Amino acid sequence: MTAPSLLPLEAADRLIVGLDVSSRSQAEALVSQLGDTVRFYKVGYQLGFAGGLDFVGELVRMGKQVFLDLKLHDIGNTVEKGVESIAKLGVAMTTVHATPQVMRAAAKGAEGSGLTVLAVTVLTSLGEDDLRAMGHAESAAELVERRTHQAVEAGIGGIVASAAEAHRIRAIVGPGLSIVTPGIRPAGAALGDQTRVMTPRAALEAGASHLVVARPVIEAADPLAAARAILAEMEAAHPAPILS
Repeated sequence: MTAPSLLPLEAADRLIVGLDVSSRSQAEALVSQLGDTVRFYKVGYQLGFAGGLDFVGELVRMGKQVFLDLKLHDIGNTVEKGVESIAKLGVAMTTVHATPQVMRAAAKGAEGSGLTVLAVTVLTSLGEDDLRAMGHAESAAELVERRTHQAVEAGIGGIVASAAEAHRIRAIVGPGLSIVTPGIRPAGAALGDQTRVMTPRAALEAGASHLVVARPVIEAADPLAAARAILAEMEAAHPAPILS
């Protein structure tokens, strides 16, 4: 499904806080603490397999947007039916790996729904040495570009990639597709296991539509203050022109 132009979105609709915690009670406490400041949450494996899939429905009922990050990768029929089921949950976004057969099946499964399927190009934890070890002769940027072209051909609604590749991706996809960038770190924050990172402001100015931030918010001494600081940085950004 192709999303409309993302330029009018407010910062609070672009910030996705990753609920990368190990229990529903921890997630509930964070959402309560962040209150109306955060409108969009990511639920992935860590929380998903610890009661988080049921919590997804609760977030939707609360009026929050949800990014269900499962990175589906299976035979076409299984992916299609899985995406159909995810669409019925009322979530805004979900992910599949950026292989052509998987993306085509996911796009078909999302038809007629409000679900945006995102293609995961290259994980932000992977560096050039990791890609060579996996058998890729291309650089991370080249691999992202090739997979982005394939995602457009498959009818996918958006791309997940490092913000370092956002400008290149935007030039390929134009204004209508989401570019969701994990690995966002405010200035001075620890990198953790991420290797290709960018600040919130720089990511938006590079062409990202949505920023995924987990540890810099949820592990902060004051998560609400951390989220507000990130939103303030995003509001001060001057997004690069979106290419058509």
